[in-house]
Amino acid sequence: MRKIVIALSFFMLLTSCVSKKKYTDLEDRNKETQDLLNTCTVKLNSCLEDKSGLSATLAALRDQIQNLKLTNQDLISTSKDMTILSTKGAQNIEKALESIKEKDLKISRMQDALTKKDSVTLALVTSLKSAVGISDPDIEINVEKGVVFISIADKMLFKSGSYDVTDRAKGILAKVAKVVNDKPTFECMVEGHTDNVPYSGSGLLLDNWDLSVKRSTSIIRVLTNELKVNPAQLIAAGRSSYIPLVENNSAENRARNRRTRIVVLPKIDEFYEMIENEMKKQQQ
Repeated sequence: MRKIVIALSFFMLLTSCVSKKKYTDLEDRNKETQDLLNTCTVKLNSCLEDKSGLSATLAALRDQIQNLKLTNQDLISTSKDMTILSTKGAQNIEKALESIKEKDLKISRMQDALTKKDSVTLALVTSLKSAVGISDPDIEINVEKGVVFISIADKMLFKSGSYDVTDRAKGILAKVAKVVNDKPTFECMVEGHTDNVPYSGSGLLLDNWDLSVKRSTSIIRVLTNELKVNPAQLIAAGRSSYIPLVENNSAENRARNRRTRIVVLPKIDEFYEMIENEMKKQQQ
C-alpha cells in the first residue's frame, strides 16, 4: 500500500510537467494497478474464508480421530469381556435350545390332542346325521367354531308366538335325545332365538328375551320328562333377537331367525383330560 501511495504522489507531481501522452499512459497504468489491487483483495478474502473452513474441518477430523480411538479402546475391552463370557453364553444358548425343543414337543402334543378332538367332533356329526335321518332345510347339523350344533326352525317346534312344543317336534327331539343319551359325558345347551318383532302375547312373558328362554326350557322339559335325557347334561339359554342369521327385513328372513339351536359339546374338563392323556402317551 505504501508503494502505491508514493507512486500516486509521484504521478501527481509529474502531471504538472509531463506531456499529455505520458500523462495518459500513466493514468492507464494507474487504472491497471487499481484493478490488480481489487483482484488481489478479492482473492485474499476468498483465501481467508477457505482457511476458516479448512480449520473447522481439521478440528472436526481431530474430534473424529479422538472418538475412534475411544471406540477402539471400548471394542478391545468388550472383546476381552466376550472372551470371558463366551463359555457361559454357549451354555445359555444350549439351555435356550433345550427349552425350545420342549415347547415344540408340547405344541406337537397339543396338536395331536386337537386332532383327536376334531375326530371326535366329526364322529359326533356323523352320528347325529345318521340318527336324526331327516333331510329337511329347516334342520341343520353342523360344526361351528369346533362345536357341534343342531339348528331347528321354530315353525317345526312351536306355533307363532307360542312356547308349547308341537307333536311333530317331539318326533324330531326323540331322535336327538337318542344321540344325547348315547353320549352321557357330553353336555347340550338349548338356545332359543327369536326375530325382532316385539312379543305381544299375554301372560307372564314380557318380551322376546322371556319367549326365547321359555322355548328353551319347554324343549328341555320334553327331553327330560318324556325322553329321559339326564337333566345334568342340559343347559337352558335364550338369545332373544340379537344373533340373527340374516337381516329381519322380510317375513322369510324373520322365519329363518326364529330357531332353536341344540349345541352338543364335550365337557371342558374332559377335553383337557384328553390332552393330558395324549401328552402322557408321548412321554412313555
